[in-house]
Amino acid sequence: MTNATVRLDLFLWFARLAKTRGLAQAIAEAGHMRIDGRVVDRAHAAVRVGNVLSFPLHGRVRIIRVTALPARRGAAGEALLCYEDLSPGHENDLQQRAGD
Repeated sequence: MTNATVRLDLFLWFARLAKTRGLAQAIAEAGHMRIDGRVVDRAHAAVRVGNVLSFPLHGRVRIIRVTALPARRGAAGEALLCYEDLSPGHENDLQQRAGD
């Protein structure tokens, strides 16, 4: 098993959960971020594969499980492969989009 980690703010930015690196830092330092249930208020907190992140974003609580650590900010399709969305109501959102 690997001990690879990436900074929390970089993960949020690379995975396209934050539009800018500055916004990713603000999200990480706001005091509302949790990694595996622990409150985190540092942008440099370590994120590993398997961690569950929960945080408020765009008026709702996002819960994601890290499935891969990106090395760069790539295309949106690449970003989606880095996490699994466990947010409440996420399945309903996907079904609605598929029906459109």
